[in-house]
Amino acid sequence: MGALLSLPLLAVPSAGGLLTFAASCCGAATCSAVCSACGKCQGSTATRIAYALILLVNSILSWIVLTPWAIKKLEHITLDYIKIECPEGLCFGVLAVHRLNFALGAFHAVLAVILLGVRSSRDGRAAIQNGFWGPKIIGWLGFIVLTFFIPNEFFKVWGTYFALAGAMLFLLLGLLLLVDLAHTWAEYCLEKIEFHDSKAWRGVLIGSTLGMYIGSIAMTVVMYIFFAGSGCSMNQASITINLLVLLGVSIISVHPTIQDYNPQAGLAQSAMVAVYCTYLTMSAVSMEPDDRHCNPLIRARGTRTASVVIGAIVTMLTIAYTTTRAATQGVAMGSKGGNSYSQLGSEDAEHTLVTQQPHSRKDMRADALRAAVESGSLPASALDESDDDDSDDGHRAKDDERASTQYNYSLFHVIFLLATAWVATLLTMNLPSEQVGDFAPVGRTYWASWVKIVSAWVCYAMYAWSLVAPVVLPDRFGH
Repeated sequence: MGALLSLPLLAVPSAGGLLTFAASCCGAATCSAVCSACGKCQGSTATRIAYALILLVNSILSWIVLTPWAIKKLEHITLDYIKIECPEGLCFGVLAVHRLNFALGAFHAVLAVILLGVRSSRDGRAAIQNGFWGPKIIGWLGFIVLTFFIPNEFFKVWGTYFALAGAMLFLLLGLLLLVDLAHTWAEYCLEKIEFHDSKAWRGVLIGSTLGMYIGSIAMTVVMYIFFAGSGCSMNQASITINLLVLLGVSIISVHPTIQDYNPQAGLAQSAMVAVYCTYLTMSAVSMEPDDRHCNPLIRARGTRTASVVIGAIVTMLTIAYTTTRAATQGVAMGSKGGNSYSQLGSEDAEHTLVTQQPHSRKDMRADALRAAVESGSLPASALDESDDDDSDDGHRAKDDERASTQYNYSLFHVIFLLATAWVATLLTMNLPSEQVGDFAPVGRTYWASWVKIVSAWVCYAMYAWSLVAPVVLPDRFGH
C-alpha cells in the first residue's frame, strides 16, 4: 500500500521534527485546544478523528523505532556527547515495535471493556469516549512505559501468534466491509434512479462503473508490461488469476439466475470489487523484493530514502483511515448506526392523559417532541435538535449522540485493537535485515505481497458468495 514517490531528500523530517509533531498531536493541552477549535468537541466525528490521529502517530513511531536511526540522530544532535546505550528489542527493533503496538492495543482493550453497553451520550461513561483526552493520553503513555518492564520473551510469543491472528482478523474485516460497501453503493444509486428518476444518478452509476472497469484493465496492462517479465512466474500467475476471476464475477453478477433472485446485483458492485482487488494485486507485485529482477521500481533507486519515508507515511495514513471507517460502519458490524430512537410503549400510545407531573418544562417539551416524532408530525432529528437547544451551557458543543450513539463504542475499540496487531505484523513480518538502512521499507517482503494477493482472492470469494447465496439458500433470503 505504500506509495513510491520521488521527492527531494529535504522532505525527510529530522528526528526533532518528528518528535515535536508527535508531542504536538498527543499533548493533552493541544488535544483540548484542537477539539475546542473544531466546534464539536463532544461530537462523534471529532472523537473518531482524534483516535485515528493517535493510531497514526503510534504507527509512525513504530516504524521509526524499527531501526536505530532515531537513537543515532539523538546522539548526533548532542554532538555525540551523549552516548545512548540501548539494547535492541528494548528501544528499537522488532520487539520495540511490538511493545508500542501492544501498549496502544491494551489501551483500546481497557476502553472497550469500560464502554460496554453505552447507548447514548446521556450515559456518564460516554464522556470517557468523547472527552478526558489529557488523562487518556497519559494512560496511553503509561502503557508504553509499562511494556519496558515486560520481558522480551513475552513479545516474541505475542508477535508470533497473537499479533498475527489479530492482523488476519483485521484484514478479513476490511474485505467484508468492502463487499458491503459495493452492494450499498449500487443499491443507493438504484434507489435514487428508481424513486426520483434522476438522470444525474444514472450517469454517476454508469460513469463510475465504466471508470472502475477501465482502471482495472489499465492496472492489469501496466502489471503485464512492467512486472510480468521472463522468470517472474509468481507475478504472471497472480496477475492472470486476478484477470480471470475479475471476468468471472462480472459474468456471474449479470447471470439471469442471479438477477431473478437479486435484481439489484450487477456490474456496479463487480466493478468496485474488481478495481480494489486489482489494486491489491498491483500493490503486491510493486512492493515485492527484487531478488528475481521482477520489480523495476526498486532498481530505480533515485531518492530511495524519501520514497521509503513517504511510502511508509501514506501506508500509515491508509491504515488509520481504513480502521476508522471499519470501526464506525454500522451495517456490516451489526450495530444500529446513525440515530436510533426508542418507540413509545403501547400503553403510552393508547391515550394522551398526563398521569404524572413533569419534573420541569424541559421534560414536558421532551415528552411532547417524542409524541410528535412518534405520530410522524416531526422528523426524528428533532429530538437531537431539542437536546442541543436545551443545553445548560450556551458554549456547549453540539452533541449528535444524545438520543443514540453513532456507532458501537466497544466494537470501535476492538477494531482499533486489531489494527495495532496489523501494524505490528506489517512492520515486522519476515523483514530482511540486510535491506534495512536508516529507514525500513514497509511491506516490501514476499509475505506482505502474498497477503495482498490472497486478500484479493478472498475478497472475490466473499463477493461471489454474496451473489450466489440467495440462489443456494432461498429460504434464508426470503425467496
